[in-house]
Amino acid sequence: MGKRFEVVEKDGLIEGTRIIVDTETGVQYLMAHWTNIGGITVLVDQDGKPLLDPRYARYDRYPMIEDNR
Repeated sequence: MGKRFEVVEKDGLIEGTRIIVDTETGVQYLMAHWTNIGGITVLVDQDGKPLLDPRYARYDRYPMIEDNR
């Protein structure tokens, strides 16, 4: 996927889901795919804030998001 995005979890080869992390921001995305169609959305917590991967999270960029490490 390039250097900016990293697949951190995947389920299924031709059809399934993947969790993708933006390595510049730490934001996590869910990608669903079926043969020739698919979609992607940001993963959020119970308050609607983006889920951040602590390995890449840049809390200084998002002061509205608490550091829950």
